[in-house]
Amino acid sequence: MALHDDGYTFALADDVTRTPVRYTNRYGIEIAADLYTSKALDETATHAAVVIGPPHGGVKEQGPGVYANELAKAGFVAIAFDPSYNGESGGEPRHVTSPEIFAEDFSAGVDYAGGLPYVDRERIGVLGICGSGGFALSAAQVDPRIKAVVTSAMYDISGVKRNGWENKGTDEDRRTPLRAIAAQRWADVDAGHPALQTPFPKEFRPEGLSPTTAEFHEYYVTERGHHPRSIGAFTITSEAAHINFGELRWLTDIAPRPILLITGDRAHSRYFSEDVYAQAAEPKELVVIPGARHIDLYDDTALIPFDKIVAFYTDCLR
Repeated sequence: MALHDDGYTFALADDVTRTPVRYTNRYGIEIAADLYTSKALDETATHAAVVIGPPHGGVKEQGPGVYANELAKAGFVAIAFDPSYNGESGGEPRHVTSPEIFAEDFSAGVDYAGGLPYVDRERIGVLGICGSGGFALSAAQVDPRIKAVVTSAMYDISGVKRNGWENKGTDEDRRTPLRAIAAQRWADVDAGHPALQTPFPKEFRPEGLSPTTAEFHEYYVTERGHHPRSIGAFTITSEAAHINFGELRWLTDIAPRPILLITGDRAHSRYFSEDVYAQAAEPKELVVIPGARHIDLYDDTALIPFDKIVAFYTDCLR
C-alpha cells in the first residue's frame, strides 16, 4: 500500500468521512487526531466510540486509520491519534516516548469523544495496536470511563524494557542500559538537545538484520507502511522512563470491563498477549489468527478479524 496522495497508507472508504481534529491532554499537549464517522451516521442520536492508538513509533496515517476506517463503516465513531511528541501532535522535545503520557493520550481521546454531542459517554472503548496495546491497558487500569479494551499485536514496551525479552532479563541487563542512559543525559546537557536513536533506513535491506527487525523494516521502510513522520527513533533518554515504569501491574483492576486480545500464530510478540491473558481477570478473550505475523495485524484487512472486533464492541458498548 503506497502512500496515497492524501498522505495515508490506505484508501478511505467511500462511505466514511475523515475529519482532522485537535484537543489537549491533561499535560496541555495538543493531540492531533482524525475523526472517522460513517456518512450515514445519525447525529441526532448517540453512538459508541473507539479511541485508537498506533504502534510504538507509528502515526495515525498508518494502522490506526485502517482500524478506524473499518469501525466507522460499522457505525462506530472512531478516533485515530498521534501520541504526544510524535507525528503531528505537540510536545517538545520531539520523539519522546513516555509510558505515562502515552497512556494519558488514550484518556484524552476519551475526553474528546465524550465531548461530541453524538457520542454516549457510557459507551467508549479503546483499541491499541502493538505498543499502544500496552498503553491502552495501562490507561484502562486507572480510567473506568474506558468500557472495553481491544489490543492487536500487543507489545508491553515498559515490561520488555524492565524484564527483558520473554521476561528473561537479568538484573545486570536492566542496570547496563541505565548507566548508558545516565551518560547520555550528560551528553545531552553538553549538546543542548537530546540525541535520538538511529532512525529507520531509507531503503529496505533485510540482509544481516534479525528476523524481528527485518519484519519491522518490511512495514515501516517499504511503501507498504512508510510515512515520513514515522521515523522509528525516540530520544535515547526516554528509555529510563519505561524501565522505571515496569510491567502492567494492575490488570485485574480492569474487570469487570472486558478485554479482547488479538495476536497472530506467527507473531514474535505473541507471548505479550498470552501473558496479559493469563494475568487479567474475566471477562477476557484471546484470539490467535492463523498465518498472521506481528506486522500483518497493522494493516492486512484480510487477516485482521474485524468481524470479531465489531461484534465485541457491539456487545460490550451496548
